Amino acid sequence: MSARAAILARVRTAQRTARLPTQNAERLAARVRTPADTLARFREELTTLGVENFVEDSPEAVGLRVQAFCEGKRVLAWDSAELPYRAGSILASPIFGSRARDEQASAEIGVTGCDGAVAETGSLVLLSAKGRSRAVSLLPAVHLAIVRRDQIVFSMGEFFARNTARMDASPSCTFVTGPSRTADIELTLTLGVHGPGKLVVVIGP
Repeated sequence: MSARAAILARVRTAQRTARLPTQNAERLAARVRTPADTLARFREELTTLGVENFVEDSPEAVGLRVQAFCEGKRVLAWDSAELPYRAGSILASPIFGSRARDEQASAEIGVTGCDGAVAETGSLVLLSAKGRSRAVSLLPAVHLAIVRRDQIVFSMGEFFARNTARMDASPSCTFVTGPSRTADIELTLTLGVHGPGKLVVVIGP
């Protein structure tokens, strides 16, 4: 038997004997997973990634939390209309993505909303659009993301299923999983080389 024939034979055998989850099983798993479970898993993954995360029960509390992080700092932000809970109204003289790049690069903290949050990986999903510059989540040393509780889904597949049309219409889609990190050939981990070295997530009602 040739190598090609042997490989194809193994593939055919695997197709016959593999135990794959059925669509019904996936639906059942989704039904028994409560929003509280999904939120808890999301926070667990964020903590594992080294992400500070806070859950607030009112828009006012979200604003106060954001204000506490941004006070006294130079802030780069999505346009005010794009930030949930009217959080843009509490930012003092923020820089927006329409300003000169050098001015944006001088910011100490970037404030964004998000378009989805994936519980099983602790990832944030950001779709770029007018008023939602990618630079806000990439240039400053600290990225603060505001998440609505109804934006949290359990899996990446669930996010894709819910947002196919929006992703098709967006110029780019960015997945943020923890602070920016890289490792050299000796596996020495360094944070903040290619993006923010600190990520903060504020989850609202």
